[in-house]
Amino acid sequence: MSKRGKKYLEAQKKIEKKQYTPQEAIKAIKETAKVLNRSFEETVEVAVALNIKPREKGERVRGTVILPRGLGRKVKVLVFATGDEAEEAKKAGADWVGGEELIQKIEKGWLDFDAVISTPQLMRSVAKLGRILGPKGLMPSPKVGTVTNSPGKVVKELKSGKIEYRNDATGVIHAPLGKISFDEDALLENFQTLLKAVEKDRPSTVKGRYIKSVYLSSTMGPSLKVNWSG
Repeated sequence: MSKRGKKYLEAQKKIEKKQYTPQEAIKAIKETAKVLNRSFEETVEVAVALNIKPREKGERVRGTVILPRGLGRKVKVLVFATGDEAEEAKKAGADWVGGEELIQKIEKGWLDFDAVISTPQLMRSVAKLGRILGPKGLMPSPKVGTVTNSPGKVVKELKSGKIEYRNDATGVIHAPLGKISFDEDALLENFQTLLKAVEKDRPSTVKGRYIKSVYLSSTMGPSLKVNWSG
């Protein structure tokens, strides 16, 4: 642990106490990742603090966005569907497609997937998984398009970089932007796309400044404050 601590402190020394432009922050994060030299490829992540009241339903922020440069990782998609919709999902590249047998598997503790889609017809059965999938942000929802009669389309979107974002209990949105190996322009484009999507989801009840702060970091690296003006 002490070795990891030393690397982190060394990386932290490279961080200036200032607000970085998005371009500067991404460049600095890539530099600190070299110092950290983790045994796995880190992801660049963003934390967006919002001026909202998270406990009030009308001020919760949740949506989806397709990151134009993808995430650089395989997204494992599970689809609850039968008949033609099931065949459509399989052809689109879904990793698992089924009904009651998958529900039972999840109830026994299986969670080896990154996203879940359901047709409306199966949502009554899928609803009982709410206590398992809900806390993990995996429950299908009409609002974000994962309850649909066109699962194949959504599978393709998720595989190509579509992510869901939502604020946590403190009003902060955490989201991945891509692998640390992405070039700076790719990470910047994903960052700008996500922030603009979050801005569009501004609740009508919010007064004054909506985005309070933005921080960028790698998976296990120090965070940098970013100046975001849209």
